Amino acid sequence: MKKYLTIGTVLKPQGIRGEIKVMPQTDAPEDMKGFANVHIGGTEYRVLACRAAGGYAYLTLRGIADRNAAELLRGQEVLADRDDAPELPEDRVYIADVIGCRLVDEDGGQLGEVLDVTPAHTDVYTALIGGKNVLFPAAEGVIVSIDAQAGVVTVNRRRFNEVALL
Repeated sequence: MKKYLTIGTVLKPQGIRGEIKVMPQTDAPEDMKGFANVHIGGTEYRVLACRAAGGYAYLTLRGIADRNAAELLRGQEVLADRDDAPELPEDRVYIADVIGCRLVDEDGGQLGEVLDVTPAHTDVYTALIGGKNVLFPAAEGVIVSIDAQAGVVTVNRRRFNEVALL
């Protein structure tokens, strides 16, 4: 498993005092309040303040004192150390742990590999199947199980075929 988890993307500076607006890749923007440190562009920053509003997180970081410094972070991923991440309920996994997993059906038939997961109300998975990128939503009944430890995502073949953009 990866040491760092991607928890968001810096959208832009917010105001003139170095605060940054972040598009969270967590279940809720408030989840970002649990991280004491973040990594952006290879540099570790101490989180001095975090607030959530309108579906976004706003971070104030030690060492980012003004709008110009915040501007340099625009478009970069916000990473957090896995050890600092909150414990997930048993039926949940981090997106970083799903990427690279084998995609199989309930009979164990190999379909492909999970390349990416786009967070949304219903997450959208991108898988490499037969040399093509195939998109499918994590709609009800599509994903049967995710075993991040074993690196396997199991789908219901019938439901998968109904919703996948082949």
